[in-house]
Amino acid sequence: MSPQPATIPAMVRTRVRAAVRRPARLTPEEAGARALLLRLCSLLLQYPDAELTAARPVLTTTVDALPAGPAARHLADFTAWFAGQEPEALERHYVEMFDLRRRSGLYLTYYLHGDTRRRGMALLALSRQYRAMGWDIHGGELPDHLPVVLEFAALAGGGAGEAPLRRHRRGLELIHRALADSESPYRHILATLLTLLPPPTEADKAAVANLAAEGPPNEEVGLDPYGAYAHGEFAPPDAFVPPPPAPPTYRSEGPR
Repeated sequence: MSPQPATIPAMVRTRVRAAVRRPARLTPEEAGARALLLRLCSLLLQYPDAELTAARPVLTTTVDALPAGPAARHLADFTAWFAGQEPEALERHYVEMFDLRRRSGLYLTYYLHGDTRRRGMALLALSRQYRAMGWDIHGGELPDHLPVVLEFAALAGGGAGEAPLRRHRRGLELIHRALADSESPYRHILATLLTLLPPPTEADKAAVANLAAEGPPNEEVGLDPYGAYAHGEFAPPDAFVPPPPAPPTYRSEGPR
């Protein structure tokens, strides 16, 4: 029996939406270029210790060699600033932007779940996702720390590997907005990431505006459900301090 005519437009709309949201199949060269962008963002969002600041020349050269486009322009703007700063100034700026400001912390599950039990479960689920892909975390950092999420995306590829980035797109938008409001050069790295994700929907825009105005959900609990990753209780919303920063999770002699 043929479907009723009234069902056809809905079916067409569903198929069109699915086609729009489905990532394009990438060639090996395109996938490699995308992985390089993700790894560069991961490196540049790590704490600027002596090893990372010593790698500034190779990072700048790598960014300068990227194919022309919005992502390359954003990263070039960042590395131009990054290369010209004194190491102590870089360290101070990083701590101010990412450790002392609630709206630009790099722990993504906070923006989705706030200080609730759901955050602990989200951290556990993310860690299990990493292990299922044969990848384990080193260095003691939480699995939702943005440089860790980016490194996983670079290694695992655009499907499952980038799923955590797509899931936390609204948090990334809020971090970008906060960095832009502070005129931090780190806004260019978040802008790069956003060019790699699907465009925001109207629902995304409304949710980010609401998150900026009201903050994430609040339920003052610790990370007990997460077991080995528990580091005590979260601070209340008006004094949120992310977990203490660990040394950079991944070390590299230069982008690969």
